[in-house]
Amino acid sequence: HGHGSVVGLAPSAVAAEVLAGDLGISTENTAKWWQTYRDHGMGFAAGQLVIVDEASLAGTLALDRLVRVAADAGAKVLLVGDPAQLQSVDAGGAFGMLVADREDVPELTDVRRITAAWEKDATLDLRNGRVEAIDTYQAHGRIRAGEAERMADAAYAAWQRDRAAGLASILIAESSTMVTTLNQRARADLILAEVVDARAEVRLHDGTEASIGDAIITRRNDRALRAGRGWVRNGSRWTITAIVSDGSLRVRPAGRRRGASVRLPVEYVAEHVELGYAVTAYRAQGVTVETGHTLVEPGATRENFYVAMTRGRLGNTAYVSINRPDDDHIHPPTHDTATVAARKVLAGVLQHVGAELSARQMIAAEQDTWGSVAHFAAEYETIAAAAQQPRWEALVRATRLTEAEADEAIGSTAFGALGAELRRAEADGYDADRLLRALVTSRPLDDADDVAAVLHERVIRALTRTNGAGRVRQPATPIAGLITPALGTMDEDMRTALRERAALIEQRADALVAEAVGTSAAWVVELGTEPADPQLAALWRREARTVAAYRDTYGITASTLGLVGDDARQRADAARARDAILRAQQLAAPAAEPDPIAPAVRVAAPRL
Repeated sequence: HGHGSVVGLAPSAVAAEVLAGDLGISTENTAKWWQTYRDHGMGFAAGQLVIVDEASLAGTLALDRLVRVAADAGAKVLLVGDPAQLQSVDAGGAFGMLVADREDVPELTDVRRITAAWEKDATLDLRNGRVEAIDTYQAHGRIRAGEAERMADAAYAAWQRDRAAGLASILIAESSTMVTTLNQRARADLILAEVVDARAEVRLHDGTEASIGDAIITRRNDRALRAGRGWVRNGSRWTITAIVSDGSLRVRPAGRRRGASVRLPVEYVAEHVELGYAVTAYRAQGVTVETGHTLVEPGATRENFYVAMTRGRLGNTAYVSINRPDDDHIHPPTHDTATVAARKVLAGVLQHVGAELSARQMIAAEQDTWGSVAHFAAEYETIAAAAQQPRWEALVRATRLTEAEADEAIGSTAFGALGAELRRAEADGYDADRLLRALVTSRPLDDADDVAAVLHERVIRALTRTNGAGRVRQPATPIAGLITPALGTMDEDMRTALRERAALIEQRADALVAEAVGTSAAWVVELGTEPADPQLAALWRREARTVAAYRDTYGITASTLGLVGDDARQRADAARARDAILRAQQLAAPAAEPDPIAPAVRVAAPRL
């Protein structure tokens, strides 16, 4: 308590400056603090509280050094940040690991920056990777989609309109190349509007030019360049007020009309200054404006998207590039196709977690991957294909295909897919031998470029048309309700290996259900309460196991089934999982009814 009892640190100088303004204390960035400690031994004092803001941006080594010094001095370290936001450029993940592993971590659940109630909730869904957020933003007109160039135009035009209306707005792009393009475009328009005076120009480090009136960003800390009580920081935004004859710049902090100006030397300008109209998500983190306009490309990470879509208090809009213009895309997509494509792109973004894991988390993640249903199912498929290969080869040769056609089919890259489809047909109760013979003779194959591929397609269509008609036996029970079992004759060692993989798949799915029930995971809550009756409970768990296996197979981490793509196999598996959800809900214990004997509680009317 008292002067000097609280020390404020942050990974970047700009974040440290914001923290200083919030707490009313002097602050420092972690790199400078470490340098000062090494040079002068100035660490912490016993009883001090050391607050590290934007802790997700701090590298693991930096945090380790800081905590060791604090512990030796008897000081307390408080890490503040959001592990779902952007991570350190150095080896990181320590903050996220601490948040994930500790049960006593305080968490803010009320979004303060955003104004609209619906958008507050939607940002939390974005943070947690829930695809439902996409529908929410689309319903409120906050997602636009189209070709990359059209989306860049749309985002820029919206940003320009907001600025003209007097709103503080930010334009965010995924790549530095796009940021430079947008910056040059903004500058050109401001020159035409006579906001920027282009009679004198200076060259910046990325090859662009700047003039009086331009907005710029400084990219390197330099404490020798004083601006009032502050100094030039990496990430600070400025407005050029004058160009000196030697090429240096006189600038003042963005948004200020007087005072706190500083002269940036020509060498600094040439190496560490950029135009500041558009930024990347990394530059945007920590910024608060009234509106945000974000260009989203396929392959972006959830963290980038989450940060970009939470900068504006009054609104944030995503402009999704659903393709890149080329010779195959000469016609713009329709509104409906663009909406569907945008949803797919954004679902992929939400599934693409870019946060770096700590070494311990990485080991756990690798172990989890190697023990997943997806991994064991892939092994099962590989073993099944090898085990049944001789049988399918013999079956193909036993049909009315010529020897040359049979050789071509067996040697085709599509033969494995044909074998897998025959396995599914057999497991579904059909006679695979009779089915293939019938399909070979149904139509000529003389002009087929790939006999195996044609037969594979015929099997799929035949099973779709029959819809169960023609089965010679009851369908086999899928492994964990999802994976098609391999039947028929095969080598006994192969059969044993398949049994082992099937057991591992079901054990993994059972473990996932048990964990989800124990933690009341959202996806298992959707299935309803597990019945008290042991027999009904066993049936309920069987259905839950199918859902768990689906989630583990396709890496679903947020909503129950996630977004189902165009892959036919996933669509079929998703249908099985949806059916399992419905059956589980029907089996679930009914919600507790209020006790009719209990006396009603009377609430007295307030006295006015």
